[in-house]
Amino acid sequence: MTPTEQLTLPAIPPDWPDLAIALGVLAAGAWLLDWIASRFLHRAFARVAARTRSKWDDRIAERKVLDRLAHVVPALVVYLGIGSALGVSADGAAANPGAPLAVAWTMVRRVAAAWVAFAVARAFAASLDAVNDIYKESYTEAKSRPIKGYLQVIGLVAWLSAGVVIVSILVGRSPVVFLSGLGALAAVLMLVFRDTILSLVASVQMASNDMIRIGDWVSVPQANSDGEVIDIALHTVKVQNWDKTISTIPTSRFITESFKNWRGMSESGGRRIKRSLRVDMNSVRFLADAEIDELSRRELLQDYMRYSVEGIARYNEAKAVGNPGVIPEIRRLTNLGTFRVYVQKYLEAHPRTHKDMTLLVRQLAPGPEGIPIEVYCFSNDTAWANYEGFQGDIFDHLIAVLPEFGLRAFQSPAGSDFGRALRTGA
Repeated sequence: MTPTEQLTLPAIPPDWPDLAIALGVLAAGAWLLDWIASRFLHRAFARVAARTRSKWDDRIAERKVLDRLAHVVPALVVYLGIGSALGVSADGAAANPGAPLAVAWTMVRRVAAAWVAFAVARAFAASLDAVNDIYKESYTEAKSRPIKGYLQVIGLVAWLSAGVVIVSILVGRSPVVFLSGLGALAAVLMLVFRDTILSLVASVQMASNDMIRIGDWVSVPQANSDGEVIDIALHTVKVQNWDKTISTIPTSRFITESFKNWRGMSESGGRRIKRSLRVDMNSVRFLADAEIDELSRRELLQDYMRYSVEGIARYNEAKAVGNPGVIPEIRRLTNLGTFRVYVQKYLEAHPRTHKDMTLLVRQLAPGPEGIPIEVYCFSNDTAWANYEGFQGDIFDHLIAVLPEFGLRAFQSPAGSDFGRALRTGA
């Protein structure tokens, strides 16, 4: 009998019950080993990680890297044991490629090998997530230099490579055959991965220019987004708006469109206050002597009133020496000018204003809505709630103190104003 005749496989094995039992035992053994390997490796590594001081092993355990890698075991068991279960060897399958058992042997081994490649790719992707977690916890540069986008690129390349390997295994061809055909599909691939390429370029530019970090407050008007950056990935940047909604913005938009990053304000330690109080022009006048005496007793105005009154007195005395037939143009204090100085002194003395930044009170151009007195200063607390409270306290005080200077705030008349005028006949 020739060797070929000795390796001939029957179309239908006569001992098919034994064959079914062998396949069942192989499947049960593969499942049991998968269960044991995944549970044993994961639990054993988690216990070891819990006893160590380092955090990297904890992150690997949380991402279940070894648990996913353990799924290689049943695939290897099937790959190595299918020949014994079917009673087929490599030589026998090669000599009878069309026989049912040879076809089954070949397909099962290919599927098992493809599953090994898939399991390794899943474990590698999980390890990349663990690397990202370790980097964020261990390095202070994680906020300014996130690596999640680059790890996603590596993961994408790994999955593409695994896909090529899996397809080549299933069809029984070399991966080189598939890779050689990628050149002809370059244009198609560029179109398919256009967003990925743009996002990768944008991520590199954002990282090199330090444009955004995790934790930054950004305003993106085009996306109706205003809040804190909570995640920077390859394709998207997640921003948690102040109303607690989440905006997912393509990474490339931070390069192609304008946005505002408030990090400079946070790092400077001061937040700008720029708001105007409108004064009724009809209430602006010169101060009477009694009012000058009253205002001179105010703590914040004592020095200013003394120097101003003395300087004006000397100036007016010099003017009085002139032609007695001409009314001299003398200087007098106005209630609006004194109020402006008071606001300046009030802000300079306030403990919540930033003393190392610009602080001024200026009068803007008068208009139909009165004379704007603008406050321009910086709070030394950049927290939103504290900043708004401080800003409100300033203008509460200024509005309340206006009548003490003989001034009125300007506002459009309301229905109650007309009703009061009708009742009083004014």
